[in-house]
Amino acid sequence: MLLKNKVAVIYGACGAIGGAVANAFESEGAEVFRTGRRGSAAIAEVDALDERAIDAHLESVIDKAGRVDISFNAVGFPDTDIVGVPLVDLEAERFSRPVATYATSYFLTARLAARRMLPNRSGVIMTVTALPARMGSRLNGGYGTALAGKEALTRDLSAELAPEGIRVVGLRPHGMPETDTMRQLYELKAEAYGMTWEQFQGYLGATTHAKRAMTLDEMANVAAFMASDRASGMTGTTVNLTMGALDD
Repeated sequence: MLLKNKVAVIYGACGAIGGAVANAFESEGAEVFRTGRRGSAAIAEVDALDERAIDAHLESVIDKAGRVDISFNAVGFPDTDIVGVPLVDLEAERFSRPVATYATSYFLTARLAARRMLPNRSGVIMTVTALPARMGSRLNGGYGTALAGKEALTRDLSAELAPEGIRVVGLRPHGMPETDTMRQLYELKAEAYGMTWEQFQGYLGATTHAKRAMTLDEMANVAAFMASDRASGMTGTTVNLTMGALDD
């Protein structure tokens, strides 16, 4: 098992990506602590923009498990009033909102986890971005800028933390139709796209070398590998999971 005896905290575990990653980590032997904006018996309610809430939750993890080995930020933010609006029609506040929220959430969860990892000189900090981080896209407001910022933060965190034994890596999947986010994105842009949901799914697949969209399980399995000691040579990078839609 790739993650046997590892302790992982997943932010955004209520979402499709965070939930899939949490399941994959558990299947590989990790003890997983799930958090989200909507708490439940299985998911702790933690606002990933609230430093005190994040810190308090991490302290509770330390109390229960003794350490934190993996921090995975899969937090998403509502952007229904941003997506679908041309940049020339977008106010500065709406443009900058995702830039601030995504970067701040990742920074807070990474920084606070790193403070717990430094004494052990071991740990993995992870996040997820998407194709707009590296490729121009239409009607996404500041979303692409926000994701590019997260990828820059991954590199900067790694430059500082890798010498201390802490790896920092990201995942960059292409659109996955299984997620509610992708369906919502389509609905907000449906008129501009001029295609049905089925046609849009076909379009997503056609942009990849494999002529199909990546699945949540495929993405989550790569996340588990990247979090494991077998990926010890990987840090300061975002793994391209676009199946060829973005050539490196």
